Amino acid sequence: MSEAQVREAQVREAQVREVEVREGVIPPGEGSERLDRALARLWPDLSRSRLQALIRDGQVTLEDATIGDPSAKVTGGQRVAVAVPPPRPAEPEPEARDLTVVYEDDDLIVIDKPAGLVVHPGAGNDSGTLVNALLAHCGASLSGIGGVARPGIVHRLDKDTTGLMVVAKTDLAHQDLSAQFADHGRTGPLERAYLALVWGRLEPAIGTIDAALARSERNREKIAVVREERGRHAITHYRIEAMLGMQEPVGLVRCRLETGRTHQIRVHLAHRGHPLLGDAVYGAAFRTKANRLEPEARAALDALGRQALHAALLGFRHPRTGDSLRFESPPPADMARLIAALTP
Repeated sequence: MSEAQVREAQVREAQVREVEVREGVIPPGEGSERLDRALARLWPDLSRSRLQALIRDGQVTLEDATIGDPSAKVTGGQRVAVAVPPPRPAEPEPEARDLTVVYEDDDLIVIDKPAGLVVHPGAGNDSGTLVNALLAHCGASLSGIGGVARPGIVHRLDKDTTGLMVVAKTDLAHQDLSAQFADHGRTGPLERAYLALVWGRLEPAIGTIDAALARSERNREKIAVVREERGRHAITHYRIEAMLGMQEPVGLVRCRLETGRTHQIRVHLAHRGHPLLGDAVYGAAFRTKANRLEPEARAALDALGRQALHAALLGFRHPRTGDSLRFESPPPADMARLIAALTP
């Protein structure tokens, strides 16, 4: 059987399995480039993350040879084919749950996440997650490009961090929003800001924390500041909004992320000696400071029962219309009570 006949047979088999087969030629570029990047230029409607998954799954051939490495180098003029299976249904089951929907259209949904809600299923969290609730709310429209267990998820918040999140409902939205979040507003339109309550007074009042982060070698459940060569670059910009507290100083701090690492704000502020109030992971050494708060503030902190961190601002470019969208969320009731109790 000739190579052409083999390809025809593969196409027929794929059609039976409802798999779309795309064939093309690597467009000219400046020398060699990564396979996944070249395919993203060739088929811009497919996100780079999805193309990487298809490559690793053996669904891409280059000059009739299967390529399994997304970083493989290619040059313009090479023939390429990719088999694109239909989106797989997400494994998590839909679970009806009240969601605070701030904005929704055919492409995306913005929600105000409450405390205690895990974003996507994982070890020990097979149900009761935001993804389960979104599947019930959005139905078949939810994008599956973020992964079977994380359909539509572009970014996430810690379980006990509250505030604004955007979720993609289409492949186009997922691809565009993922690119905006990867840029973190350095050159694009993305805007995110968090409000945090921290122990003590940060100096200077407006500043930047630039410290690499990596998984702690002592406790794999924690993130730690490490030498630049050992970790991932991480930058947090902050500004003190107000100084609160009467006997024990507490800062209301506004943080803006230039990178989006796990636990970044919590670790960076703790590294500077000003952990978040209520942070049992990174602020345990400051627990006794709660005893120096006024009774009403101490009771409010006990009632909070989590780190005092809220995603208060989210702005981005709409992936389809190009319009600028900007949303703000006030601190939730439990954090607002703590702020009020700390205000002189």
